[in-house]
Amino acid sequence: MNTGILTEAILEFPDNRLLIDLCGEYDRNLTDIEARTGVQILRRGNQLALHGPAEAQEAAREVLNALYQRLEQGRSVGRGDIDREFRLAPEEQEPGDQLEMFSGGKVEIKTRKKLIEPRTDAQKAYVRALFENELAFGIGPAGTGKTYLAVAVGVNLFITGQVDKIILSRPAVEAGEKLGYLPGDMKDKVDPYMQPLYDALNDFLPGKQLAKMMEEKTIEIAPLAFMRGRTLSNAFVVLDEAQNATSMQMKMFLTRLGEGSRMVITGDRSQVDLPRGVQSGLQDAERLLSHIDKISFNYFTSADVVRHPLVAKIIEAYEKDAERGA
Repeated sequence: MNTGILTEAILEFPDNRLLIDLCGEYDRNLTDIEARTGVQILRRGNQLALHGPAEAQEAAREVLNALYQRLEQGRSVGRGDIDREFRLAPEEQEPGDQLEMFSGGKVEIKTRKKLIEPRTDAQKAYVRALFENELAFGIGPAGTGKTYLAVAVGVNLFITGQVDKIILSRPAVEAGEKLGYLPGDMKDKVDPYMQPLYDALNDFLPGKQLAKMMEEKTIEIAPLAFMRGRTLSNAFVVLDEAQNATSMQMKMFLTRLGEGSRMVITGDRSQVDLPRGVQSGLQDAERLLSHIDKISFNYFTSADVVRHPLVAKIIEAYEKDAERGA
């Protein structure tokens, strides 16, 4: 069969109001799907006519039907949802899964403000690992959702009563000796380096609730150095930018894990800011812990970048340049 022959396929949608949402404002959702598949999509009443090669039509049909089902479930459809449908392989039923958010093979994270759904297979596997392991590593380039998804899982476990607090940490390596020259107290000095963690929390929790939780110390955001001497029990703990932790700092952090806690370490091996000759604690942890049961390692590539499409191309260009120089 020659899939290059142009044909027409008709999709019919019973609810015209949902069809309007499916098409998007000024049909921008249809435009996105057309750009990805090469299929021309025309609306006729409560029908969509697909013009193009049969294989491309089938891809567009699957995405349109999946998005319409989202709308029937009372969910919204945006560019991120379209992106996810194209990236993810078809859902597989996985009977016996004990986690409610995985029912029917779907992976979802419920927070106070929104429902988070992984957009790539690697993100999906990562979220599963976060729920299923007490210690998990997420390693890969910027923009792949490593920290964002980890914080979302932490908020989910907190609001469902599975942990009592959320602790988010980062090495303040970028500041170095310049910290002392910044105005304000220590919190004022380190807050700029913690801002990505605040941004993620603001996406998942209402402002007043977040402020109250931080005041009550049920959510803590602190530099890695502040973790020394603590035992972190019944907490969801995230170490972000872990490539900038030294081997001693990483060992110190990992041994803070207390009863009833879960720990996530995220990092990007290509963005080490440690002084020359200082070994990254993230690399040491990979080498020493990868064979231990119940410790998961999930890896991301530029294909998992969910920021602006140019970010993935930028990362790929730098990766190729590094390979040529190796």
